[in-house]
Amino acid sequence: MDFQLLLVTAASLGFVHTILGPDHYLPFVAIGKAREWNISRTLWLTFICGVGHVLSSVVIGMAGIAIGSQVESLIHIEDFRGNLAAWGLIAFGLAYAIWGVRHWYRKKEHTAPDKGAQKKITPWVLFILFVLGPCEVLIPVLMYPAANESMGALITVSAVFGISTLLTMLASVWVTAYGLSFVSFKPIEKYSHSIAGLVIFFSGLAIEVLGL
Repeated sequence: MDFQLLLVTAASLGFVHTILGPDHYLPFVAIGKAREWNISRTLWLTFICGVGHVLSSVVIGMAGIAIGSQVESLIHIEDFRGNLAAWGLIAFGLAYAIWGVRHWYRKKEHTAPDKGAQKKITPWVLFILFVLGPCEVLIPVLMYPAANESMGALITVSAVFGISTLLTMLASVWVTAYGLSFVSFKPIEKYSHSIAGLVIFFSGLAIEVLGL
């Protein structure tokens, strides 16, 4: 494949695979809204998780190419990671939604809501799940063809895909959060944590069932 075409493909696939995957932006918007974060904090979490998401596939691809693994072997690894990440989002989303109900109930009963530990755990769980989640198209469609050109081409193509993915994630989170800032959620504000959990749950379900 022509190197210039490969670069265009990398940028395009970074954009498309992010936009079509609601798990790349909706969980961050939902968590940020539920925890009343400013947009900077929400974007920072998005960026950190996005870097982990891209780098995990880059590292696996680089290692596979270095030891001469067949691309099919790495596809199997990425498929396994994809299933693990999807079920992780489903389980975490459900657990967070249940915690949200408990949090609301304790607040309603005027007992101390259990905020502290959950505030620290949630970003770390999302980061781990995004590190587990693969960029499915990166290794077979971009990295292996680029490796046939040169190491420089491999690094450049991976970087272009990564930057495109990160910029699209950040832009999608910003646009969605900005749009929602004009909507009043006062009537359902007390359920915000449960709603965030359900958003994460359905994002994972979309990956597992619809293959997004």
